[in-house]
Amino acid sequence: MVKVSAGTTFRERLKQGMVTMPGVFNAITAKLAQEAGFDALYLSGAGVTNSLTGYPDIALLTLTEMAQQARYVARAVSVPVIADADTGYGEILNVARAVEEFEHAGLAGIHLEDQVAPKRCGHLDGKQVIPALDMAKKIRAAVRARTDTDFFLIARTDARSIHGLQDAIDRANRYMDAGADAIFPESLQSAEEFATFAQQVHAPLLANMTEFGKTPLLSVSEFAAMGYAMVIFPMTAFRVMMRAAQETYSELKQNGTQAALMDSMQTRKELYELIRYSDYERFDRQIAEEVGE
Repeated sequence: MVKVSAGTTFRERLKQGMVTMPGVFNAITAKLAQEAGFDALYLSGAGVTNSLTGYPDIALLTLTEMAQQARYVARAVSVPVIADADTGYGEILNVARAVEEFEHAGLAGIHLEDQVAPKRCGHLDGKQVIPALDMAKKIRAAVRARTDTDFFLIARTDARSIHGLQDAIDRANRYMDAGADAIFPESLQSAEEFATFAQQVHAPLLANMTEFGKTPLLSVSEFAAMGYAMVIFPMTAFRVMMRAAQETYSELKQNGTQAALMDSMQTRKELYELIRYSDYERFDRQIAEEVGE
């Protein structure tokens, strides 16, 4: 029996309509998101960088570190995972290696962005973008490097905040010509801009529904009505979890007990069910019994 790749699974899911991908940043959050019913996930570069290293999202995470985290996440769930690959960790040859590493990690696909390295968070000022021709070369390199033709390649453009909406549209069309499977327009600033982009870029489109940035809060149904194929919520769970952790540490410091927090906790039983603790115990017993016979 031939194993279906994660990329193939993701493409089949896209054919069914809007794909909503919550942001995850490690294996355990990925398992929670899958348990909630999501059928595709987004591995956030900011989430991985912030949680793994405590560094800001300014391209300080290496390809090796991100690929390892991607491997943990992809193995922890049975749904396809799309990951943030920043600027491809360098130029053409670096991009090709990044695609190889992420494909081997078990991902369904990645997105590459056209920022100048070191990149900045897409919703902060001070960004710069590389020439569109240079980004097209990166995309072509990514296409050539993948061994699974279904590995999904999304081109992100940050040009809106720098050169305006029309430049972002022109770049998106050029990136599709270079071989991208989909387009991710970053930092659009209104529903009208998202609609205009969709009208002028005939490709599967990904919308980034992050908080506290330049994009107003729009719902999945609103994006679907405009023709978007995918919506990511990259840091929503991360931000909620960080606030909860902050309040937890404050409570422990002030009162010296977790008693007031018990109703807010995931129980030991719930955690063990999520990580299939009993399955590992059962496997251990079975092997011991077989060898002991």
